[in-house]
Amino acid sequence: MQTPFGKETYLYWYEIMLLLRRFEEKAGQLYGMQKIRGFCHLYIGQEAIAAGAMTAMRDDDNMITAYRDHALAIAKGISANECMAELYGKATGCTKGKGGSMHFFSKEKRFFGGHGIVGGQIGLGAGIAFAEQYQGTDRATVCMFGDGAARQGLLHESFNMAVLWQLPVVFICENNFYAMGTSVERTSKVLDIYRLADAYDMPADSVDGMSCEEVHKAMDRALRRAREGGGPTFLEIKTYRFRGHSMSDPAKYRSKEELEEYREKDPITNVLKTIMDNKWATEEQIEQINEKVKLEVEESVKFAEESPWPDDNELLKDIYMDKDYPFITD
Repeated sequence: MQTPFGKETYLYWYEIMLLLRRFEEKAGQLYGMQKIRGFCHLYIGQEAIAAGAMTAMRDDDNMITAYRDHALAIAKGISANECMAELYGKATGCTKGKGGSMHFFSKEKRFFGGHGIVGGQIGLGAGIAFAEQYQGTDRATVCMFGDGAARQGLLHESFNMAVLWQLPVVFICENNFYAMGTSVERTSKVLDIYRLADAYDMPADSVDGMSCEEVHKAMDRALRRAREGGGPTFLEIKTYRFRGHSMSDPAKYRSKEELEEYREKDPITNVLKTIMDNKWATEEQIEQINEKVKLEVEESVKFAEESPWPDDNELLKDIYMDKDYPFITD
């Protein structure tokens, strides 16, 4: 089987997608055991977007997303330990146990959330890109949101400013077709969401989000444009979540036939097939990857269980600006 990508890329895609899948499955299980509280939105089924994006991005590129953020945070480099601890609300979590499922963050990994307000991160993504442009870097910013958030007014304001100022940002709509539970067909006459960019003369495309290959290629084009001063791009990446919108959603608005149709497009299964067809790994090597991922997830649970709760004196830290903040001058 001929492919423009090599062995190492496919093995990376398989391992990272499997880690994201197993982490989310474990998170769902722990939520049922009441180890994890509050809201919890799983990424199961959408892993090809995270995997394809990471092979196109640089480590120092910025990423910002909505509340379905666990998998993207891990893909961006935040450890499974830190992520699981955050789900538990422990002090060793990536936001010190203060953010929980919807508010993962890492300054070091340039992962800027995790945002609970629908569409709120769209304007922030444009702002981060403006900061990079202002500082003269060649970093790109990837700003992700769902099809429900594409109905927010902030999207149009951000698109207009991003095009006007030619900001180095890639806007991505992860279109899983149902928002919280209402299909795109019931919320818009424009079913091809990427066409929203036409009003702003912004380059845009529709992408198969069940294919790591197609995601990588679309992301690579958009990131190159951003770095070279070509301004923003809007990608509608069509995907499918195999679970409900959140842990409280039984997803009865979808047919079993529809779900089975998309399960046949499972990106993990398809990438593994490519690996085996090209003889890039033996059954034993694949089993080693599977075991490595299993142990990493188990270790993250152990780490979270054994980590301390935040101290009371942490309550107001990272909320109010300190009066001795170094950038404040008289």
